[in-house]
Amino acid sequence: MIPQSFIQDLLARVDIVDVIERYLPLKKGGANYFACCPFHGEKSPSFSVSPSKQFYHCFGCGAHGSALGFLMEYSGLSFVEAVKELAGQVGMQVPDDGKFTPRAPDDTLDRLVEAMTRTAQFYREQLKHSPAAIDYLKRRGLSGEIAARFGIGYAPRQALDKLFPDYRAKVLLDAGLVIDNDEGRRYDRFRDRIMFPILDRRGRVIAFGGRVLDKGEPKYLNSPETPLFEKGRELYGLFQAQKAIRDAGFALVVEGYMDVVALAQFGIDNAVAALGTATTPHHINTLLRQTDRVVFCFDGDAAGRKAAWRALENALEALRDDATLAFLFLPEEHDPDSFVRAEGADAFRQATRGATPLAAFLVQTLREQCDMDSAEGRARFVHEARPLVTRIAAPLLRLQLVKTVAEESALTQQEVEQVFGLGSPKGAPVRQAQRSGEMPAAARRLPRPGNGRRKPPSKADTLLRLVLHHPHWAARLPVDLVPGESAEARALVAIIDAISVGDLAPAGGLGALVERFRDTEHGDTLARAAAALLETEFDEDNVEAVFEDALRSLQADAVAAEIARLTALAGEGGLDAAGRHRLAELLLEKRNLTGAGKV
Repeated sequence: MIPQSFIQDLLARVDIVDVIERYLPLKKGGANYFACCPFHGEKSPSFSVSPSKQFYHCFGCGAHGSALGFLMEYSGLSFVEAVKELAGQVGMQVPDDGKFTPRAPDDTLDRLVEAMTRTAQFYREQLKHSPAAIDYLKRRGLSGEIAARFGIGYAPRQALDKLFPDYRAKVLLDAGLVIDNDEGRRYDRFRDRIMFPILDRRGRVIAFGGRVLDKGEPKYLNSPETPLFEKGRELYGLFQAQKAIRDAGFALVVEGYMDVVALAQFGIDNAVAALGTATTPHHINTLLRQTDRVVFCFDGDAAGRKAAWRALENALEALRDDATLAFLFLPEEHDPDSFVRAEGADAFRQATRGATPLAAFLVQTLREQCDMDSAEGRARFVHEARPLVTRIAAPLLRLQLVKTVAEESALTQQEVEQVFGLGSPKGAPVRQAQRSGEMPAAARRLPRPGNGRRKPPSKADTLLRLVLHHPHWAARLPVDLVPGESAEARALVAIIDAISVGDLAPAGGLGALVERFRDTEHGDTLARAAAALLETEFDEDNVEAVFEDALRSLQADAVAAEIARLTALAGEGGLDAAGRHRLAELLLEKRNLTGAGKV
């Protein structure tokens, strides 16, 4: 677990403008910076980045967050991956003991990346001098523009010894670019192949895929796993497809490199491919950070169906109730490449819209394997469904499938739940969703406020927005004066407590404050308040006067409550001399507070 103190210090050291500017062109507008939002289509900029608050907010779709949140949302990184990425940018090493130290001077990964980058450039140059490779790409219908976009190149039979003067260097072996045989002879791993660079989500070359020009085995050859490359975590084409996935509203998963680039040739740019392995849960999680709909496209033959079933099994633990996974099966004689060439891009897009949802594919496949007209067949259907349905992480989808299994097998829902070992306590889906740690869609995308009338903010609402505006002011707010038991009041108390024990660094701004309470009961409350603050900011010229007035108002409320209590006791004859003296002090304090300003 990454210590909270490290995250707070990290966010205090980075500038959110610098982070986001790596990905978006920002333009200064007043105190903030603006761009067209990368998370929804728009023509005029409504995406605002506040350097003073270290927070971004889109006035169109409501997307918002810190520098860490932006990396997670834009690049599809997990929280831990985003922390490591951000720490790497400022030379901090992510700790596991609550302390941080400067990054050790180990440049192994940098040297690996440099070797891969040089090799990719070399292969691209070699393509220009290989008529056979150019002819192959032309026969496959690829234009020079698409080849350039994906960095496609050509590996001659033996050439890296000419590129790297020290051909025996360990870095070439560690990068998977060469092979040492049993006799100690070294040779290039990729020879006489069309080369497809594999990029990570930062756009760095981390591996290669190579296809033979004519006949030969293996038809496709991937880099081995290296310190840079883990095939179960990477997707070919994701770096190029990120914006297109958001624009299209879904990610398309196909089986090979050529499918990705062939679809791109026809303007279908939202496709990615697994790298010589079945789609993994990590792949699914990565894509679901980019979009809430994933469509798997497979050939319609037996091999395609088998691959689809493996993808379904690997996706079960990654499913969410606010996301859809679906399966598109092409006619048996087609793969995505041939289908889009024969039928056109519009026909392919239409086919993706009609893809079979995961739950329907699961039930349909199990039905085909069982004789549903016999008791034995229906029993087998339930038996086969059990290990699949019980692995589904999305509680509402799992409940829907339980009901479907019950209907198909002529059993009651309760009987199926008993067989599956599932209880159905009231409210379970909600609690399970909370335990899963999955942020609700409404929290990830706060709607822009409508034009309807809003109720006036409560004192706790106002105080929370004031503290978010200037987090260090929380130290001036006595915790016993926080009014009420609302979500806003509880969040305020949590902020004051965190600052009092040194668990929150106000220097990190609004972004650090919101990150401190990510995945806690206060996370959604603070995210909403932060978005509302950026929608309607306080006037900096009088915001401190507003805060002072709010403090006096809270003090006056507390004094009035204590006066009322003591007065009631006095009416019952229950006040001693000390109580009467205290009541007189409170009445004087009330007059002073009233005279100090409007309360």
